[in-house]
Amino acid sequence: MAELVEGLRLATLSRLATSAFRRRFRLGPAERGYADQKGRAVIAAHAADLIARRLAPAHPANDGRQTPMRGHPVFVAQHATATCCRGCLAKWHALPAGRALGPAEQAAVVDLLMRWIDREMGHVA
Repeated sequence: MAELVEGLRLATLSRLATSAFRRRFRLGPAERGYADQKGRAVIAAHAADLIARRLAPAHPANDGRQTPMRGHPVFVAQHATATCCRGCLAKWHALPAGRALGPAEQAAVVDLLMRWIDREMGHVA
């Protein structure tokens, strides 16, 4: 089962790489510095909190406009991985809008974000 989930995550990252819009996102010097200063565990905790508050509700406030384009590594990662709003979650990840994300779905989103951030930071090949 874990291998299947891993395969789906890699397939999603590969599919996202075909989008000219999604692949233009990169961590800038400020986001890289912040990630280095805070460390992976803190960034992952921020990701979990941001997803729980801004994306997981069935009807998030300002949906479609709730995620800034820069200023935090998680924000950049959300746009790069199409986890920035419920519309993108539905289109790219088959997680329908109009219902709250469960704990496992939130964890999967955070995992995807952290994998992208790890790649950007050069922590994963």
